[in-house]
Amino acid sequence: MRLSHWSYAVVVGLCLGAAGSKALAAGPPLAPDMVNALESLQQRLQDDGASQDEIDDAKAAARRLQGGNAADRWARALFLQLAATGEARRGRDGAAADLYRQARRIDGVDGDSRRRWLDQEARLRLRAGQTAQGAELLGEWIERHGGDRDSLWLMAQAQATLEHWSQAANWVDRARRAGGMNDTRRALAASVYQHAERYEAALGLLDTALEGKGDDPDAWRRAAALAQRMQRPGLAAALWEAGWRRGALQGREALEQLIRLHVAGGTPARAAEYLQAAFEDGTLPRDVEHQRRLAEAWTAARAHREALSAWRTLAEQTRAAEDWRQLGELAYGWGEWSTAVEALREAREQGADPARTWLLEGVSLLELSREEDARQAFEAARDAGASQAEDWLASLDAD
Repeated sequence: MRLSHWSYAVVVGLCLGAAGSKALAAGPPLAPDMVNALESLQQRLQDDGASQDEIDDAKAAARRLQGGNAADRWARALFLQLAATGEARRGRDGAAADLYRQARRIDGVDGDSRRRWLDQEARLRLRAGQTAQGAELLGEWIERHGGDRDSLWLMAQAQATLEHWSQAANWVDRARRAGGMNDTRRALAASVYQHAERYEAALGLLDTALEGKGDDPDAWRRAAALAQRMQRPGLAAALWEAGWRRGALQGREALEQLIRLHVAGGTPARAAEYLQAAFEDGTLPRDVEHQRRLAEAWTAARAHREALSAWRTLAEQTRAAEDWRQLGELAYGWGEWSTAVEALREAREQGADPARTWLLEGVSLLELSREEDARQAFEAARDAGASQAEDWLASLDAD
């Protein structure tokens, strides 16, 4: 799940700055010439907008100090931090994160600096698209040092990007307790709860106007329509589901829309379950249109047994070559070889492409260890123009 409207804010400050002496005092005392070198490089980075020369100078200084005494190690960490600041300012977030990692792992670095650089590295990795690594580091920082509300929301966003819905929902819970809710975060939280199938929690995020009109069907329709305009079909499905469960949305038209929204919103299994129940209680007819919708919903949900059964029922209703072919190709792709053979034959008899249906039937028969039947199918496929059939026949001859 890409949440492109969010940004991973990173505050990249120089280690000296207005806090100059305080920052330097966090580590071992440095020689005056080392302090001058750090302050000079910091000033150049500020004046030149972090040019490549200044960044290279900071890295070179850090390399020269490698393996020194405690003061050298502290100065090395500060030079690495300066280089990281420069890389981040130039938009090279991954490189900046690597430098912060080096700096915070140097022996003798004080705890406050380690904490600050861990936070910086985590946010830079998130901004660089290294979401899994950034989320791990940010979680480590929060658990060690306690996160503010912005960090908690950032963690929820990262878990949502990774599509770890249960974990994202837990982080949303923590972030909501910390406060700082706004429209963007409310949309994130609602989307996370919907994917985690926590529909009541998603419902709780509706605005005051909607909550005040909980039995008004037009209010629920407007909310779902807004979610669709925001290109959030999952949220639209969650809103419609909540209105349906509350009883505000009723009737066949509302049920049809609920089914369509679940398919569009990435929860096709729910759509199929509603269709199946509607067939059984007579709310919707089991006609060709609705049977096709059921088959497509189970297919999108990758529910093999239910999808193949639904496509078979549809094909028997329509006797159409395309429906038999769809059943045959799905069965072939899912390794249901007997069903594939039967459906592909029916499809061919109804006018489907003989070259492809013979070829797939041959492979299916071979998987069923019916080699002579497979040979005949491959020969028919070859005669119908399937170029791959020759390779299969050659393989059989070699065996």
